[in-house]
Amino acid sequence: MTDVAVVTGGSSGIGLCTCLSLCKKGIKVYELSRRESKVEGVTHITADVTDEKAVRDAIEKVIDIEKHIDILVCNAGFGISGAAELTKSEDAHKQMEVNLFGADNAIKAVLPYMREQKKGRIICISSIAGILPIPFQLWYSVSKSAIISYVLALQNEVRPFNIFVTAVLPGDIKTGFTEARQKDDDTLGVYSQRLSRSVASMEHDEQNGMSAEFAGNFVAKYAVKKKSKPIVSMGFSYRLIAVLSKILPRRFSNFVVGKLYAK
Repeated sequence: MTDVAVVTGGSSGIGLCTCLSLCKKGIKVYELSRRESKVEGVTHITADVTDEKAVRDAIEKVIDIEKHIDILVCNAGFGISGAAELTKSEDAHKQMEVNLFGADNAIKAVLPYMREQKKGRIICISSIAGILPIPFQLWYSVSKSAIISYVLALQNEVRPFNIFVTAVLPGDIKTGFTEARQKDDDTLGVYSQRLSRSVASMEHDEQNGMSAEFAGNFVAKYAVKKKSKPIVSMGFSYRLIAVLSKILPRRFSNFVVGKLYAK
């Protein structure tokens, strides 16, 4: 029986490349996103991950057709930048709604079916920023840190049902994520120079980062593993960063991040 995968935010970037990589592995792939996507071998279903009913209806549609879902990749997300003091509350809430609660909506929709079939793989896209929070990208960092906590707690809840959950932590990746970043300007002028330098540094690193194809292949590799560690960093340099973040005193690692992104 052919495995079936659902990928949220699969119309572009990491999500699209994950869909394509899964297809090459012989998996039937459905992608959920707001924008219609026409990619050979991938079936698009229009759904906003922040709409719990729309996500549930989309998952039920896949079940009606395929009778089972073996893999869920929670990839839908975006980033905002700005000083915490000046970030609009509605922007911060939207960041959490998409990045965290969007994943929760998809996971709650598939879990009943995975429990019934007594197997499943769930991959959630977090970020290195989830373990090393980035100044002036505070709410993005908070949302990705929350994903890590969500995955660790969920893994212990669903382990008896042979369902395995993994948070994948990418670093800088060259995708449309950079152009899509929502920027809250410094209307007071007290952070403006540091904020501009910080965002420029982030965007330079992203545009010179690993390719979306590499990231998609990496995610797909872990999506088909029967078992894996609950937290996986993407690429050797980011695995090293993750290890160092555990070994070095938090005061020191946070000081280094501040020198890179808040000077």
